[in-house]
This record gives sequence, C-alpha cells and structure tokens, in this order.
Amino acid sequence: MRLLIILLLTLLLLGCKEAPKPLADPRNSKEIIVVTHNGPSTYYYSDNNQYAGLEHDLVRNFVRDELGPEYSVKFLVVHNISQVIPTLLKHKAHFAAADLSITHTREHLVKFTMPYRKVQQQIVFNKSLNKPPTTVHDLLGSQIMIPSGTSYAERLQRLKDKEPQLDWIETDHENSDELMAQVAEGELDFTVVDNHLVSLVQNYYPNLGAGLQLGKPEQIAWAFPKTGNKWLYDKANAFFKRISEDGTLRNLIDRYYGHADRLQPVDVTTFLQRIETLLPQYRRFFYEAQELTALDWRLIAAIAYQESHWDRFNTSPTNVRGMMMLTEDTADRLGVTDRLDARQSIIAGARYVLMLKDLIPTTVPEPDRTWMALAAYNIGYAHLQDARILAKKLKLNPDRWVDVKKMLPLLSKEEHYSTLKYGYARGGAPVVFVESVRTYHKILVQRAPRHTPIFPSFEVAGLNGLGNMLTQE
Repeated sequence: MRLLIILLLTLLLLGCKEAPKPLADPRNSKEIIVVTHNGPSTYYYSDNNQYAGLEHDLVRNFVRDELGPEYSVKFLVVHNISQVIPTLLKHKAHFAAADLSITHTREHLVKFTMPYRKVQQQIVFNKSLNKPPTTVHDLLGSQIMIPSGTSYAERLQRLKDKEPQLDWIETDHENSDELMAQVAEGELDFTVVDNHLVSLVQNYYPNLGAGLQLGKPEQIAWAFPKTGNKWLYDKANAFFKRISEDGTLRNLIDRYYGHADRLQPVDVTTFLQRIETLLPQYRRFFYEAQELTALDWRLIAAIAYQESHWDRFNTSPTNVRGMMMLTEDTADRLGVTDRLDARQSIIAGARYVLMLKDLIPTTVPEPDRTWMALAAYNIGYAHLQDARILAKKLKLNPDRWVDVKKMLPLLSKEEHYSTLKYGYARGGAPVVFVESVRTYHKILVQRAPRHTPIFPSFEVAGLNGLGNMLTQE
C-alpha cells in the first residue's frame, strides 16, 4: 500500500509541474466551481432535458440553501473518475463532488467532508455464464476489469498481497456502467462495482449477479484540496450535517435509489420481453394519452404494466378491469364505456393520475408529487391524506415521498388507523405499486424514445367535480 501511495503521489506531481494558480475566493467571485464526472450517481443529462444525478442535486442544494441566491455554480466535468483528484490538486475547482469513496490513499491527497453515504464493493458476474465467486481464489485466471482511478484498485491490491496470482486490468475508456454491460453480454468475466450502482444496472441486465463483498463498506464524501478554502469547507460540512438531520439527504437518495431493489430478475426479464412483443400494439394509445395529459407516455405505460402486464382483458376478483385496472365507478365518471377497450382505459387512467396530481397540495414538489399521485391511484386519495397526516403526527415530512411511504404500511395497524379519518387500509400495497412503477418507468426511459407530438393539445376534460369522488375512495 505504501508503494501505491508513493506511485500515485509521483504521478500527480508530474502532472502539476507548473505552480497552480489559486482560485478566486468564492466569497468575492460568488462562483463555486465543482469537478465531477459523468455517471448515474454523479452528473448526467437526463431524458427530461435537464441535468441530474445525486451529486448534481446535492451541489445545487448546497449552493442555493447554504450559500445563498447570489452564488452560482459551475460544473467542471472530466472524462472519468481518475481525473477528478488531479484536477482538484491543480486548483481548477473548489471541491470535488464525484461519488468518491474515502480511502487511505486519497486521504493523503485531499481532505474529505463528513461522509454522506455508505457503499460496499462487490464482484459483478454473469449469472448465466459463471458461478457466484465465494472467495478471491475463485477469481484467479479470470479477466477482471475496473475503471482506472477508482477505489477498487486499492482494494484489489490489498487482496493481491494474500493472493499474488490475482490480476486485473484498469481502463481509462470505460466506466462502471459500461463494464457491467460487458459482463452481462459475456465479453468480460468480472468487474468490481459499489452496490448502489449494481442495483440500478440490474434493472436493465437481469442476468447480472452481485456477490463476494470485497472488504468492509466505504463512505462517500466531497473532497477538498488540503490547502483549499476553509470557509467553503466548513460550509459544506454544515450543509451535510443539516441535510442529514432534516431528512433532505434521505429524500435525495430515495429519489435516485429508493426503487432500485423492488423488482426480481424474473420480473425484469419478463418486462423486457414484453417491451418487444406487447408494447408495440399499444404504443399509439400511450402517445395519445401523453398528448392529452402531458404525462410522459412511458410513465403511463409503466403504470399500465404494473396494473395489468399490458393485458387489456385483465380482471381482478373485485371487478377492477382493463389495462389500467379501473373501478366501475371511476370508469363511469371518466366516461369510459368499455373498460376492456385498451384505448379508453389508457386515456382514462392517465387522466385520473393527472387529476390526482392536481389534488395534491402545492407544497409537495416533483417528483414526490407524482409518486404520491400514484399511491393515491392505488389506494385512494383519502388514505394517502391519512398517511400524510400520520407523517406529520410522527414529526416526519408529509411532503416527501420517502417519509409518506413509511407511513402507508401503518394504515393497517389499529394503533394508527383508529386515530385517522378514513381508517384501515392495506397500506403496503401502494408502496410496492409506486416503487415498481418507478423501476419500470426507468427501464422504459432507457429502452424507448420520448414522444414529441407535432401539435400537442394538452387538453384534459372532466376535471371539475371529481374532488368528492377522489376523496371518498
């Protein structure tokens, strides 16, 4: 390990031959420069034509809420994680928000804020081609590839001290997502990935397995130059302390990862098959529903799949029927003449979701607003309101899905439902419903293009007079 530290320090010093110019004091410039890299947990351009990523959102919240509206942020996006710390040491950024694990080597180079997340390194393998490795010895003679500059190399180096024949390749050209895809496609035996990244990719590659944890969990934090701005460093620590205590951090993590472990591999496999075989038959109806409601057609399709697996003849024992599994009462009020007609069902279901979103208080932001509307779609708006009231009673935030979804299962417990207006409900069901829809939607975003109507109408008829219906279900 000592040799690794010396080598890394030497490489970094060679890249910093010219004395770096210090950045302007952010208190004077009012601009914060942050180095990061593209990735699902850091910074990416989303399908909604906006930048997203957990690190992106954390930085935005930090600058807005901790520093103030007079400050702006500039993201310096490097090609891969191996360039993050060298860029920081050249004083091209005030700090790094790049999903960096705190490691012994890195602590010699930078100073970290208080950690905000714990992750576990795992060996990723193809379940259809390889048996799950149970020891490091099982990896010998296999092709292992990891992104260069990651903490994975440090961990593997420690293991090599015990298993000298252990070998791996470090690449500057592929990130963890790309390497996992290669494993899934049989082009690579193994890679090493943090568990939070594996859980996301398994929703697209159900044949990926994750096992053999490497060492103890690591912690993720922001990194600052050791000679960096102390005021900004202290502000960052104060920010993480506050958001850890007030629930903001938990809400952001849930936004990106809360749904990741909901589906089983067989669910994903079946869904991917039906995207190819069943979805084309109904795609035009989902497009039409989007044009009428402005809801993403892929979200509507995800709801329909969770409700009926895109089976327009689906009927429950309680006589809920059709693609969107509408009750008879809801269908009548929405003007549906035949619940087994796929077009009528899809459009009515989309309108119903939009109506529910309009009922939810304006204090609830997106995407929490959408998730709560979906919960109400499943359990009824009245019971959703009970769950929000219960959240407030228990000193949680009724405007955050991450808190409300903890309350919903309590609606089946007498000690709680007896104190609420609408009483007992099977509150676990809407949580499963929403998180499954979130996952199906995420997969569709990856697999299916957006629909951009040439002449969008966005006209939704029949909104008036539905308030009573929605609060009485």
